[in-house]
Amino acid sequence: MTRPNDVGGSDGFGPVDDRTDDVVFHEPWERQVFGLMMGFSATGRAGDATIRDAVDRMAPGHYLSATYWERWLTGLATIRVDQGITTAEELAERAGGPFPLGSPPAPPAALLALVDPEDAEPGPRFERGDEVRVRAWHPAGHTRCPRYAQGRTGTVVRRNARHALPDLEVATGAIRSEHTYCVRFEAADLWGEGASAHEVV
Repeated sequence: MTRPNDVGGSDGFGPVDDRTDDVVFHEPWERQVFGLMMGFSATGRAGDATIRDAVDRMAPGHYLSATYWERWLTGLATIRVDQGITTAEELAERAGGPFPLGSPPAPPAALLALVDPEDAEPGPRFERGDEVRVRAWHPAGHTRCPRYAQGRTGTVVRRNARHALPDLEVATGAIRSEHTYCVRFEAADLWGEGASAHEVV
């Protein structure tokens, strides 16, 4: 696991909560965090990928015990410290005690060694029916590739629209559009012998 949010397919975290009757905001401060996050994003100083990266950098124990909006508050505060807008000392003073922040951002070298930011990828590399293998890698920086899919082989079932690669955006600040695909994995290829033979991801 490279980040505390990458627990898909892991045991020991208990049942998934039933959120059918859940509400978006449980406390007034959560609504304020949402407003702060949207306002800060509108300044252009941090996009969704950067904010998610800061949330992912929370200490594992804090991340797993925090509520949804507490994670976003920690991520937003971490970015503001990273960018020199405020200091950890100022946050602690306003909070009346220690204010937990995420770890410093990882250097982009590990990601850039595998992803060339100059490669514009003019055409799609894969088509429906192609067999593809997910790269097995565990970069210190932000990645959207779940641990359980790394190194696994699947089949392209659809070519989607082009989208920016969040991993590259976090590492370099570059916004590059890439071809994206829907890939089907047999459950047994991901989870082993205990998986149903009739299920796919």
